[in-house]
Amino acid sequence: MVKKRESEIITLIKREVKPALGCTEPIAVSLAVARASEALSDAGFKSDRIVAEVSANILKNGMGVGVPGTGMVGLHIAAALGVTCGKSKYKLEVLKDIDETSTDAAKRMLADNQVEIKLSPTDKKLYIAARCFCGDHVAEAIIEDNHDSIVKVTFDGAVIFEPQNNTGDNEGNDGNQMENTLDFKLSVKEIWKFAGQVAFEDIEFILESVTMNRALAKEGLENKYGLQVGRTIQDNVHKNIFGSGLLTYSMAVTAAASDARMAGCTLPAMSNSGSGNQGITVTMPVIAAADKLGSSQEELARALVLSHLIAIHIKGYLGKLSALCGCVIASTGAACGIVYLRGGNFDQVTYAIKNMIGNITGMVCDGAKVGCALKVASGVSSAVQSSILALDNICISENDGIIEKDIEKTIRNLGSIGSVGMKITDDMILDIMVCK
Repeated sequence: MVKKRESEIITLIKREVKPALGCTEPIAVSLAVARASEALSDAGFKSDRIVAEVSANILKNGMGVGVPGTGMVGLHIAAALGVTCGKSKYKLEVLKDIDETSTDAAKRMLADNQVEIKLSPTDKKLYIAARCFCGDHVAEAIIEDNHDSIVKVTFDGAVIFEPQNNTGDNEGNDGNQMENTLDFKLSVKEIWKFAGQVAFEDIEFILESVTMNRALAKEGLENKYGLQVGRTIQDNVHKNIFGSGLLTYSMAVTAAASDARMAGCTLPAMSNSGSGNQGITVTMPVIAAADKLGSSQEELARALVLSHLIAIHIKGYLGKLSALCGCVIASTGAACGIVYLRGGNFDQVTYAIKNMIGNITGMVCDGAKVGCALKVASGVSSAVQSSILALDNICISENDGIIEKDIEKTIRNLGSIGSVGMKITDDMILDIMVCK
């Protein structure tokens, strides 16, 4: 593989794998509000009212998830924090400076009815238009398509920021941010070659995800967050049910990290494709396998690169938000990482992907919430199962359902189901959620 192509793939990894503090849908709202508030502040005014219009998928994924450091859920508190402590330069860690003072101020904004969240009529899956007011003055920041992609900022109707396509800027976009993942024209075959051949020093940065997500898992195992899925799986009382092998360990640490994150833990996650839960699910089962196998740091880095890239590749056919639960894609990447660490070959990686797609395709996303840890645990269980079958050269037949002989066609089929076929499901889920 030529160096230029390796550099392109590394750029893609760095674009899609980044730290995020809190669930990325409410955090994206915080980011948009923070940028609008900054535009108002730059003109000498202080925000006293917020109106945020969001797409249906942002609303769905922000209604029931914990916002870090607040003990509260939802988009209203996330929006208020964008004014009281948000800094857009931190991107998906926009609330990094949160403290008791800023939290109290945000809660006062809610008590005074200064925050309004509306459903936007947009057809976009990921869209936020945040407006901050001070008297007759208004500043607006718009996020589209990516959680930290600020595409326009205005003050009193005048555009003060609008990025050019495919150029870097300081508004939350890294170079090529406007490019779709599919524009990189990846394939499973190329990802496999890249993970095995790229120089270790060029991908060593991926080990940051080990430190970050392992800390979240430790927090979830040691404290009572959310449904305590990870803690319960690990509990010695249940050892006669779960055992103590890779399956139990990987489910426990991954679910524990999700428990903590979805319940409002103030530790960041290393995300994948705009989702912290996907980042957790892509990394923690692979880390668990490396722990059990005694893998080297280089072996772990290569397995993680494989896992992350497979998830990024599949996600490209679905879009950032869809009716399909992100843990389906992320745990498919993890299955490939486990195959790599166990000495598997390329064919066995494709078997693992097909086994996963033939197993848990159809798991719906009914919003971000503490219950996501249960879905994460299910995805990890399937990942371990699929990888072990693949290593024994067992693969679901191309005669079954949506599985094709060609791995790329199989992935495209999954993408079509999640992005097009399940649209009515997505609408119905939202209707149920907003009417409760």
